[in-house]
Amino acid sequence: MSDASGPEGNTERGDAGRGNTELREFLRSRRARMTPEEAGLPPQPGSRRVPGLRREEVAQLAGVSVDYYVRLERGRDINASENVLDAVARALRLDDTERGHLFALARPTRAPRRPMPPQRVRPGLYRLLDTLTEIPAVVLGRRMDVLATNRLARALFTDFDALPHRERNMVRYLFLDASARELYADWAASARSTVASLRLYAGRHPDDPHLAELIGELSHRDPDFRRWWADQDVLRRTHGSKRYRHPLVGELALDYEALTPDGDPYQTLGLHTAEPGSSSAHALRLLAGWNGEPPAPPGERQART
Repeated sequence: MSDASGPEGNTERGDAGRGNTELREFLRSRRARMTPEEAGLPPQPGSRRVPGLRREEVAQLAGVSVDYYVRLERGRDINASENVLDAVARALRLDDTERGHLFALARPTRAPRRPMPPQRVRPGLYRLLDTLTEIPAVVLGRRMDVLATNRLARALFTDFDALPHRERNMVRYLFLDASARELYADWAASARSTVASLRLYAGRHPDDPHLAELIGELSHRDPDFRRWWADQDVLRRTHGSKRYRHPLVGELALDYEALTPDGDPYQTLGLHTAEPGSSSAHALRLLAGWNGEPPAPPGERQART
């Protein structure tokens, strides 16, 4: 069957009307990355006019009608059950993070559009940062706003405390600060994963006005962000490794752990460590010795919004 006939040929076009745009684009992107062979479907004669799976093929794999799946992908006021969403997730081979994102998009919780309460870093967490003198540590908040940093993190990345509050954001830093592209040895991979993390947050907080402002600014100012944002990828950061090229101490290979302090699920404590005895550990010690600024007292730190 070719795409010129059948349900898929009629429904692939002309759906730019009303509906859940984020859900539509996410499902389109996930089925576009799969081939029928990967899905275990037999080859079909005729040319394919869409990349990846057709809607009718996703419906077949998920065990739902084509009409139902089309309405789901369009986000047309359909109340999909957990069983249906699970079947679609299995059909598209979504990982756990993508599955959670699908549920968030298909069942959005619309809160009144009003400012969110300020995020405040506990004094004890500030004191913890100040005691970590040999590893860079940061506290990120909503939208990856930089809420707090220790001395070594400011030496590794940039002095976020010296920036206007609006610019204390890790995504803005990565895309709009030229020094970030020099610092990250694999800037593209780091930037793409950061966009995917922001996309995950956006699926749960579509009405965050500060998020809309951030996405709009970055989409306007940076073509890489605009392209990767359109990819619809999502990522939950837990741990990993990154390589840096610091202008003062040279190359560093650091592992990171992303921890969530109690009391605010949208704060993340990021810790960067080097293997003991390695050249990276030596470089961190050199960097710590170079950065001689005194830490600001906790009482002088201001809450982020």
